[in-house]
Amino acid sequence: MTSKAAVQTASSEEPVSLALHARTRALQVTESVRAALLDGKLPADSRINEVQLARSLSVSRTPIRAALQTLAGEGLLDHQPNRGFVVRAFSMGEIGDAFEMRALSEGLICRLAAERGLSAEQDLAMREALYLGDELLALSPTPPDCRSRYSAINVQFHLALQQAADSRLLADVLRLCNRIPQTLTHNVVGFDLPDIRRRHENHHKIYHAVLLREPKAAETLMRAHIVSLKASLMRVAALASAAKKDDPADETHAQWLL
Repeated sequence: MTSKAAVQTASSEEPVSLALHARTRALQVTESVRAALLDGKLPADSRINEVQLARSLSVSRTPIRAALQTLAGEGLLDHQPNRGFVVRAFSMGEIGDAFEMRALSEGLICRLAAERGLSAEQDLAMREALYLGDELLALSPTPPDCRSRYSAINVQFHLALQQAADSRLLADVLRLCNRIPQTLTHNVVGFDLPDIRRRHENHHKIYHAVLLREPKAAETLMRAHIVSLKASLMRVAALASAAKKDDPADETHAQWLL
């Protein structure tokens, strides 16, 4: 290839490379903002400041606008006249519905996992999650520390079941449920230490039902497990509401999920 031809080829490839870089950067920005929303770092009903967000992520406002439009399409943001993009607030009814859908979906996931059986890798992941949970809870850690450390254990257990079920449809349903931050597996790990212990004991029962290839029992146990989360959520939300009425400035009781 002549030097002139090489220059022409490099010149023609440059716009493609720039376009791919821009697309990759836009996807990274969208994922960063999505994670912040799902982790509760951007409070409900708060307005998104595009300038500050762009500065914090070290990007221009162009990928920020594209990300916000995408996330509005996913239902995580609302666009309001004169306010721009606002973090969507989910009602207790919507959160409750999402938990009900999760209970049905994860129940079916357990049924399928029990019918199809666990691979050696999935079995190891679940047993490891149970062991790590036992070890952590035996130390009687403080609730904030326990929630933080148990979160990864909780995700590992549920993810192994989803992989064992191998159902793309159910995975899609769970992704829809997970657009409501309060129902995310890594967010909802317990409300106090006794709650976490009860839920971890449920994990042991679910694991044994799946391991023994008992689909009906596995499905029933998982549904009850998720419904119990909904009941705890409603109880703690009621306490938070009562506490806020007594002292509107006190937000302590409102930190019931993250």
